[in-house]
This record gives sequence, structure tokens and C-alpha cells, in this order.
Amino acid sequence: MGYEMSVVRADNDFAVKLFRRLPKRYDMLAEVLSFGQNGRWRAELLDRVAADDPNEVLDVATGTAGVAIAIASRTNARVMGVDLSEEMLAIGRRRVEAARLGARIRLETARAEDLPFGDGTFDAISFTYVLRYVADPAATIAELARTLRPGGVMAGLDFFVPPHRLWRGAWWLYTRAVLPVAGLVLGGRAWWDVGRFLGPNISA
Repeated sequence: MGYEMSVVRADNDFAVKLFRRLPKRYDMLAEVLSFGQNGRWRAELLDRVAADDPNEVLDVATGTAGVAIAIASRTNARVMGVDLSEEMLAIGRRRVEAARLGARIRLETARAEDLPFGDGTFDAISFTYVLRYVADPAATIAELARTLRPGGVMAGLDFFVPPHRLWRGAWWLYTRAVLPVAGLVLGGRAWWDVGRFLGPNISA
């Protein structure tokens, strides 16, 4: 695959700065702070992507490459993982090599809003929480769709506000009070910032 990677721009500064401080304990804390749901959500995502036995897969917001590795382990696909954070990608590359999947997984810096791939390049596209961190979610989805072949599979993970009043109240309390404090205690100031950001952002 010979692609010219897109350049991170000023409107990506928030995400770049936020994730620069997270990689060291990212995967562990993502599981703890989601009460183990993150792994279950990813398993569902993987089922959707693997169902059509794709040959070429794009994993957007690949981070530490957890989804990319899972896809390559479950299928025979070649996986291109892209992310804004070089710090996250550095850990991802080490994990890919440890899994002995370097021949089928490539990780590069790129913007979801401006993907450096041709129309219809990929059989399947996965993304995790990327819409939280882009200026124009609708335009980002359109860009993902552009690089997906006709009839291909697009599967993504994102948060939502529970519709039931009781669960919505518990969710509000957790995201506004418990999540920031738990993040601070377990992961330091960077995870406090994540906790403070997520609740209002999801509700917006």
C-alpha cells in the first residue's frame, strides 16, 4: 500500500493533545472505567466487520491497535490503521509486532476527515469513538463512506444517552461525577480531563 498520509491540522489539536497523555494505561483504564463493556462492544464490532471475510480493512481511530489486531487475528485481511496520535500508534506498533502481525497490519497518522485513500479502497471500515473528536461528524462519515467499496461493511462504536429516565439519570451521575474522579484516581490528570470532556460532549 503506497499512500501519502494526511497531515494533522489545527482543528485536530484538542484530540492530539488529549491523547498524547493517555497511552501508557489506555487499554486497561478503558476496560475499568467502562465496567468491562468496552471489550464486549469491540467484540460486537469485530463480528460485523469479519462477517463478510474482507480482504482490505481500514480501522479509523485505531489508537493502540486493539481492534486492528483483533481483525487481523480473526480474518485474513490486510488492515490499515490510522490515528491522529503518534503516542498511541507507537504502542500500537509494538503490540502489532508482539502479535507477529506486522506483515498484515500497517499503522499510520491520518485524519478521519481527510483520508489519503482512493474511492472504494476498502472492503470494510471500522471506527471507535472517532466522532467525539472531529469538527464535522457528518463530513467524516461521508469521507469514510467514500473509501468503502460499494456493498462493503462499515461498523463503528460510539456512546449514547440512555433513553429510559432511570438509566439516563444514573448515566448522567456517572459521567459528570464518578468518571472524572475515578479517572483522576486511576490515571491522573489526563483521565480527569477525559472524564470532564465526555459527559457534556455525548449529551450535546
